[in-house]
Amino acid sequence: MQKAIKRLIDIILSLIVLIAFLPIWIIVAILIKTTSKGPIFFLQDRPGQHKKIFKVYKFRTMKPGSEKMVKGQEVMKDDDRVTSIGKFLRRTKIDEIPQVLNVLKGEMSLVGPRPERIASLEEYDEEISKRLNMRPGMTGLAQVSGNIHLNLQDRYKHDVYYVEHYSLWLDVKIIFRTVGVVLFGEDRYVDKRLVDLNSAQRGTSV
Repeated sequence: MQKAIKRLIDIILSLIVLIAFLPIWIIVAILIKTTSKGPIFFLQDRPGQHKKIFKVYKFRTMKPGSEKMVKGQEVMKDDDRVTSIGKFLRRTKIDEIPQVLNVLKGEMSLVGPRPERIASLEEYDEEISKRLNMRPGMTGLAQVSGNIHLNLQDRYKHDVYYVEHYSLWLDVKIIFRTVGVVLFGEDRYVDKRLVDLNSAQRGTSV
């Protein structure tokens, strides 16, 4: 029942965002096109729920040819691959807005583990693979718990915790925390995590 409600909320909120942010879509598209060469949108194949491949949509924030990245290496604030307008789009998370299209198509959810590159699947073990048991999200537990300041394994642990302890209330807390991340930055929440992963691990080992 909770997952059915989650899907209904995804559709309603995505439609609201799509309509409300339409003027911003137009402005951002013009800024991207006039400040750097390349397409307005960045599309890339990503593994979704149960490894089903889909194309994720984002506003392009990097220079053409910059999509090749090292596994687990996040794009940092001073990364010279990011365009001038791209820095603002990434900081405010506006670059992620086109993913409401993925949500409406049923490929993503508003909240869930962030979709990784297909190459990452090669190193998934049984535990990490649990993050694929739910639709990937526009935001997630790791993204509001430090995100780029977490190492790859810690991000995976947050994703698996979310899948194993999913609730609508947890989604609500993540969405509200996401607003805080947009307003104040990820640095503010490095040591203010929503869940205690250590206590969860102790609970499963008893």
